[in-house]
Amino acid sequence: MAEASIAAEQPPVETHELAPWPGSHEMPRWNTGPLIDAPKFTWKNWFAMLGPGLLVGGSAIGGGEWLAGPAVTARYGGALMWLATLSIVSQVFYNMEISRYALYTGEPIFTGKFRTLPGPRFWLFTYLLLDFGAVFPYLAANAATPLAAIYLGRIPDGADDEPLVRGLGIFVFLLAMLPLIFGGKIYDTLKLVMSFKIVTVLGFLLFVAIFFSSASTWVEIASGFFKFGTVPIRQGEDLNGNGVLDEGEDWDRDGHLDVAEEKLPPTIDTDGDGKPDAWADIDGDGKPDKFRDVDKDGVRDGDSTENVFSALFHGRPFPTIDFSTIALLAAFAAIAGNGGLSNAPISNYTRDQGWGMGHHVGAIPSVIGGHNIELSHVGMVFDATAESLPRWRRWCRHVLRDQLVIWMPACFLGMALPSMLSVQFLRRGTEVSDWYAAGMTADGVSGAVGEAWGVFAGSTVWYLTLLCGFLVLAPAMASSADGVVRRWVDVVWTSSHTLRKWDTKHIRTVYFGVLVGFILIGLVLLSTGKPLGLLKIATNIMNFALGFSCLHTLVINLTLLPRALRPGWFARLGLASAGIFFLSLATITAIETLRPYF
Repeated sequence: MAEASIAAEQPPVETHELAPWPGSHEMPRWNTGPLIDAPKFTWKNWFAMLGPGLLVGGSAIGGGEWLAGPAVTARYGGALMWLATLSIVSQVFYNMEISRYALYTGEPIFTGKFRTLPGPRFWLFTYLLLDFGAVFPYLAANAATPLAAIYLGRIPDGADDEPLVRGLGIFVFLLAMLPLIFGGKIYDTLKLVMSFKIVTVLGFLLFVAIFFSSASTWVEIASGFFKFGTVPIRQGEDLNGNGVLDEGEDWDRDGHLDVAEEKLPPTIDTDGDGKPDAWADIDGDGKPDKFRDVDKDGVRDGDSTENVFSALFHGRPFPTIDFSTIALLAAFAAIAGNGGLSNAPISNYTRDQGWGMGHHVGAIPSVIGGHNIELSHVGMVFDATAESLPRWRRWCRHVLRDQLVIWMPACFLGMALPSMLSVQFLRRGTEVSDWYAAGMTADGVSGAVGEAWGVFAGSTVWYLTLLCGFLVLAPAMASSADGVVRRWVDVVWTSSHTLRKWDTKHIRTVYFGVLVGFILIGLVLLSTGKPLGLLKIATNIMNFALGFSCLHTLVINLTLLPRALRPGWFARLGLASAGIFFLSLATITAIETLRPYF
């Protein structure tokens, strides 16, 4: 490792000519070295072949899958799952292209961003703004709900339970930091955690889905991934106006002909600022009324969906889209898969796995343990020759296999299975609380299992569902924190003239310092914000960040990489489309969110 960890000032290794130095010269010149060959895949070494797709796939089963996905499907069924399809496929293009850069340079994509003009100072300010959504600890905040429910013996409800949920959120947040401090190579520690998580969570969810979900639910979720152009609307169920509940009109399956119930504005000023911020109890049931509950069922009726293409094909007008839930839908798309800049660590993990030129560079060690692990200050590239290009193509196929066989299926399964629970066990049209989204399906699952297999089985599955929610969210908090910290540590490790003078073993010190700063910010946000509120704010920033990062990555790979290693037309088109998709979604959300203030 000492020979592989080469400081910026040392001579390049096995170079035939002066190393390339494209982009900003404020960043150090690359070293050069040979490209090792990719390992050959066999069934005997399949586990060793698993790479960043496993780790990031494990973290992908997180907020989008357990929170935003079920929140959307509980309200609209499976018809809007196509947003997840676009998001996940778009992220495959992005993941491949950031790995392309890492394979060639042994550097993460964030370092490549800082190498482009106008230089690192400009990109430091830009990405600090774009990456701000990643510091919101919404995963820990929501992971507290299942823990609180296990402690209370019921799903938390009301202001009296908020201090408990907030305190447990802080506990989960600090607990999630432990894998980043202890061990050897942080990548290996997280890989073990995510392997356990994927097997346990997907195993439990498959058990519930197979034994207690109907075939119609499976069809609804699976077909929803392909219902492109379906949008949320507001309308009553009496589509033909005959006053009778006809076949196909009972959209929420409650047996009543529902009307679109009116949303009520707040009328009570609780904080004395002159602006109403609470709702009055109009019907005298002791609960604030946020809508006019015509049928007295406690659920606001009128949510529905319609497909744009179907409507136009049959001569109907363009559907009037209900933008009131755009923040939730944007959150759903933003973190289906990973989302935001949380995908960027795939390139870091590609390096830490020793893939491509990462073989020569090293990895980030944990603070306690890993004393023999170093990380070079500067990336290392290879000459694109007739000998190295076949190896390069094998590495690209190796990464593609990791994405298509591990990461993408984990994302689709992780999104589908929790959504099946909400479609199967929650009434259509259910809106989730800002505090208790993470435990909303447990009661429904418990009731179904209890009815079929007895009270004890129902109670056991209630606890297991909550435990599953905790296992989904808490480890994802660890990998999310590591992703934020390492992308900034990697950048300053290479871009700072002062740090480039440090011994390569001291990367752990920089990592720990940035981690402490991240923890302090997280504790402040957990002490002041609401779980689902943190999710919505963070994810809209994440959509802007990922959209911009897609386009910037395209520029990086078309300017910093040798012509023979650049992406082809299909990858270019996919990455550009991904950038446009996420930026459009973020822009629409921002406009609708800010509309009441103008």
